[in-house]
Amino acid sequence: MPALQDKTFRAIADLMHSSVGLSFAEHKKPLVASRLAPRMQRLGMDRFEEYLALIASHDDQGEFQVAVDLLTTNETYFFREPAHFDLLERELTQQRPAALRVWSAASSFGDEAYTTAMLLADLQQRGLIGADWSILGTDISDRVLRSAMQAIYPNERLRHVSPERLKRYCLRGEGDAEGLSQIQPRLREHVRFGQLNLCLPIENIGPFDVVFLRNVLIYFDPPTKIQVVDRVLSQLRPGGILFLGTAEGRVNCRTPLKTLAPGAFRKVIA
Repeated sequence: MPALQDKTFRAIADLMHSSVGLSFAEHKKPLVASRLAPRMQRLGMDRFEEYLALIASHDDQGEFQVAVDLLTTNETYFFREPAHFDLLERELTQQRPAALRVWSAASSFGDEAYTTAMLLADLQQRGLIGADWSILGTDISDRVLRSAMQAIYPNERLRHVSPERLKRYCLRGEGDAEGLSQIQPRLREHVRFGQLNLCLPIENIGPFDVVFLRNVLIYFDPPTKIQVVDRVLSQLRPGGILFLGTAEGRVNCRTPLKTLAPGAFRKVIA
């Protein structure tokens, strides 16, 4: 693997921060090098300086977005942090809403959005919520959004989905598609996806009753985290629920929140 010089790493980190708000401290240098090196080699480049010049140019032919994709793709799977979904089920069982709007604000490949859809479809079937529910999944990465819309997943990613839900909501692949599953169309029709940069002003896409903002704040420095959380909370109705990654803790945002459980908060009604 070619060597990533400190100066070049800082230039890449500065470009990512100024353009999309991503923060890469010095200890992230090996990660940046390992994520970008295979792409450089595919492009026939021997030096990180060449790749930096490409992604920083106005005529980058979409390569900057490719770099963002490579640097922000994390492991994801269905029913990650299941305590959050248990809490959401309890809340909705008590409230019995006739309509529900959910936002998966850093949806990645769609695992979180379709997990939520499975839960809501179950609650609807049991008569605990109305049929008027929808989920919006957004992400900065166009590549992961295209994958999310296809809704095809390796079975390993579905390892925490119960056999009943697998049978009810998934189509199991055969032949060349063995080992893969696709989410049923009747579930997918409740979910839509769109590209969104959380570090830019957000148009009025809400209000939402529930917002998931999990496992994305790790990419931002403290001031940006506060801005992103407050920006996202502007789209959550008073009394609505915000979920953050449990390991991410609580962000010192300006919007008043009440803690419900680790990583779960209610937006305080003014």
